[in-house]
Amino acid sequence: MAAYAVAMFADRMALARKAMAEHDIDALLLSVGADLPYFTGYEAMPLERLTMLVVPREGEATLVIPALEAPRVVPRDEVFTLRSWSETEDPIAIVAELLGSTERAAIGDQTWSRFTVDLLNASPRLWLSRASEITGPIRAVKSADEIGRLRQAASAVDLIASRLQAGEIDLVGRTEAEVSAELGRQILAEGHGRVNFAIVAAGENAASPHHHPGDRVIAPGEVVLCDFGGTWFGDDGVGYCSDITRCVWTGTPDPAFAELYDVLYTAQGEQVRSVASGVSAQEIDRIGRAVIADAGYGEYFVHRTGHGIGVEAHEDPYIVEGNEQPLEVGHAFSIEPGIYIAGRWGARLEDIVVVADTGVDALNVVDHHLAVLA
Repeated sequence: MAAYAVAMFADRMALARKAMAEHDIDALLLSVGADLPYFTGYEAMPLERLTMLVVPREGEATLVIPALEAPRVVPRDEVFTLRSWSETEDPIAIVAELLGSTERAAIGDQTWSRFTVDLLNASPRLWLSRASEITGPIRAVKSADEIGRLRQAASAVDLIASRLQAGEIDLVGRTEAEVSAELGRQILAEGHGRVNFAIVAAGENAASPHHHPGDRVIAPGEVVLCDFGGTWFGDDGVGYCSDITRCVWTGTPDPAFAELYDVLYTAQGEQVRSVASGVSAQEIDRIGRAVIADAGYGEYFVHRTGHGIGVEAHEDPYIVEGNEQPLEVGHAFSIEPGIYIAGRWGARLEDIVVVADTGVDALNVVDHHLAVLA
């Protein structure tokens, strides 16, 4: 794995330098966030101490890191050199020295503003743009290895969703928070290294797309929306995310909700089947939105259809009106239309899919119907 990882990171760095040349960027500056582990295998802790990878368009990349954090780094001399700094050194001055006369740099979107401001003060001639313009398109196109990792993560949450649908995870009489904690435990037990989220929303709470599970007790005769996922880490230290949403009904479904869910089921299925290279991201959104609007629920679909997924749970490409970007083979993203009626109920159905040579490769395959728990 070590030799493979070095080659993988070196290839990614080469792609970044190519993109830098195309955008007339002289240096890439990556701090906290997913770009750093994607290109180096090291995930920086969000500390007040600066960690920053300095990648010149030509020459050696350097990882500037607090000395006390350096032992956590797996050395990859072919990809970057390590420059640790002591508590009495100024890391901004170190980065400024590495940049030298560089005038155009792209800095990580999640870099703390304190470091960005200090760096600009130390390098008055420096012009900054967002690193995502360089890194986003690279990360959006997944390799066969990355798709395999996403599939592994997706298969794990499919197992959990199947237990939920089979009634093997107790719901009635438990609070949303208790069920959320149970989902989190199972995410870790199935091989993920981190729980990213475990939304559990019962009844009227399901009308809030990002509901925070609380002390609401789940009752018979209502919908329970569960949206959960985590990060699955490989031997190289890079994690890939899972994300799935399924709904269950505790008892006999209300006919009005069953009708709503049938519309959602149809819309999501048509969106998944429409995925292909060359189709625009916004077209996928339009297809599902039209089905939902034609059934009279258009005003209740309040968010985009989906988001890219990889080392982050949300990344490029975004499946939303206005994104005219044609889908490419290797793009991985969620398809998750929803219908939310405030004060009453809501529903969402979500899969992760990948654009394949032959059309769509759906990573989540667990039953898409409304699960009914008698």
